[in-house]
Amino acid sequence: MFSKILIANRGEIALRIIRACRELGIGTVVVYSEADKGSYYLELADEAICIGPAKPALSYLNIPAIISAAEVADVEAIHPGYGFLAENAHFAEICRDCGIVFIGPRPESMKMLGDKVAARKLAKEAHVPVVPGSEGQIKDENEAIKLANKIGYPVIVKAAAGGGGRGMRVAHNDITLRNAMATASAEAEAAFKDGTIYLEKYIVEPRHVEVQVMADKAGNTLHFFERDCSIQRRHQKLIEESPCPVLDEHTREELCKAALKVIKEAKYENAATVEFLLDKNKNFYFIEVNTRIQVEHPVTEMVTGRDLIKMQLTVAGGQNINLKQRDITHTGVAIECRINAEDPARNFAPNPGKIERFILPGGMGVRVDTHIFQGATVTPYYDSMIAKLIVHRPTRDEAITTMKRALREFKIEPIKTTIPACEKILSHSMYLQNKVDTSFIEQHLTL
Repeated sequence: MFSKILIANRGEIALRIIRACRELGIGTVVVYSEADKGSYYLELADEAICIGPAKPALSYLNIPAIISAAEVADVEAIHPGYGFLAENAHFAEICRDCGIVFIGPRPESMKMLGDKVAARKLAKEAHVPVVPGSEGQIKDENEAIKLANKIGYPVIVKAAAGGGGRGMRVAHNDITLRNAMATASAEAEAAFKDGTIYLEKYIVEPRHVEVQVMADKAGNTLHFFERDCSIQRRHQKLIEESPCPVLDEHTREELCKAALKVIKEAKYENAATVEFLLDKNKNFYFIEVNTRIQVEHPVTEMVTGRDLIKMQLTVAGGQNINLKQRDITHTGVAIECRINAEDPARNFAPNPGKIERFILPGGMGVRVDTHIFQGATVTPYYDSMIAKLIVHRPTRDEAITTMKRALREFKIEPIKTTIPACEKILSHSMYLQNKVDTSFIEQHLTL
């Protein structure tokens, strides 16, 4: 096991990792930008090192500065959290070259799965269903139009690299497909320095369901069941829950087996999330693998009782997973609401500022993951998520009731947050009846 690690991230995930390390007896070094100076979680780490100005490119994405901090602090490993450098294979390679353990997958696996075209090919080789589409990169408009007419419109153009909804465009005919290809490629080039695109059949009214997995260096691979992440806006998740409320046991078992096939085929190590689309007929299709811990990992922790961050640390430290699949059980229902500093009434515009009133909810089955405190300032430089509210109750109805009560208790003022939007969603008849898909917010949420 490690004696000291560096956390190359900020905010609530940095605090989450600090807590796991403290319970395992691992020392922690946290890097921070000038904008995050004074954050409470920095006091909880054993050491804190400033690595640059507020802009991410000069701090949390500054690989030389992070490696220098790791060498100065004499750490054995780096945990990247999520976002920033968490899925950067080049960073993982540099860590390895410097004799520092990257707490995540091998760079080779990350490269393979980070390229959606390569990941799609791997899934097919593992006999996992994929959405009908191109076998690889689409370069020519005529080729794209021919394929689109073969598989049928609508289709979706996707960037081979990156994620978060960037480089994705839906087309309903030949004309919009040409525009979608140009726009998606340009957006991908700007965001990821890679304009490679591919084409897939667009699944109408799908649910977004993902499977949490963990694998060790000895090849032991386990799943921790699924999460339903269908409530999202512009491909950014807002509410997640487990189990997926529309899956029957047979489909759930097949879905989780499919996720493990992909991970084993990739010879993967550490935590990952295998993502699928679920159509109206309960057919599922592989879409991608996130090669890191997810924002919504607490949902899985609540229903399985397993600490995924601790498992990441022990697996990266060379320990084998001392569990069998039958040891992983699923109890009750967990729901997570992302609390973002955004104004839903203004098209979810970011709403940074100083927090003058901050009251946390509590009670049976309520968990809050946040680094924010009364008097803290939400800066405009980073992701707008400031807290995650998670509830765990015996049934879905009870989980929804508890979440609505907890949202009403949660006070964050005077900035605007997504709390009112979450309350509306949880009260909507379509959500209560499990009649949702990934377009739910655009179709049904009015504020």
